[in-house]
Amino acid sequence: MEEVKLIGSKRSLFCTRVEWALKLKGVEYEYLEEDLRNKSPILLKYNPILKKVPVFLHLNKPIAESLVILEYIDEVWKENPLLPQHPYERAKARFWAKFVDEKVLMGSFEACKAQGEGKEKLIESAQESLGFLEKEIEGKKYFCLKRGCYNFGGESIGYLDLAVGWIPIWLDVMEEIGEMKLIQPDKFPCLYQWSKNFLTDNPVVKELAPSRESLLEYFHASIAYLRSLEANK
Repeated sequence: MEEVKLIGSKRSLFCTRVEWALKLKGVEYEYLEEDLRNKSPILLKYNPILKKVPVFLHLNKPIAESLVILEYIDEVWKENPLLPQHPYERAKARFWAKFVDEKVLMGSFEACKAQGEGKEKLIESAQESLGFLEKEIEGKKYFCLKRGCYNFGGESIGYLDLAVGWIPIWLDVMEEIGEMKLIQPDKFPCLYQWSKNFLTDNPVVKELAPSRESLLEYFHASIAYLRSLEANK
């Protein structure tokens, strides 16, 4: 068996998306849980520049950044392809994954963290980004179109679904801690239905998702810390 390891944290959405990919591909791997408050020598050895998880090790060669890791996994293990076959659709999937991480995720987190004046504007901005995703998923069960010999029409979980997969799990926790509501079924019906499909169609998704209690604890601590830093500026 090829040596495959993943250095990660169970509460990290970036690590979970990599585990989802490995499980969907049927790749056996060793999981190494990282304490992000006391970073291990192995993490610092294999990711000395960013010093963060996930780090994927294949034949002792490290790869960092979750979206890069997803593409690598898809290229090495051909079973159950994640990215579309057509170059244009592949490019679109990469664009939207980057948009999700840089705009939707960060916008939602900023809205969660914010207090008082300016919070409503951040909520509106996050919902505007979610609106673009709503249009992208409209008429499809899943995000990724798989042309050629694969499914066409987004009928199975793909690369972009894994990138967006934090929404049904992590966003709900952000909404509670931030005392806000970003996704309502009447405002984002397609995204809401996609979230239900993603959580229920494949047992791997729920199997690897962190518990809501652990996420609440993690986000409470993180948000409280960041708010305290801003208060002391």
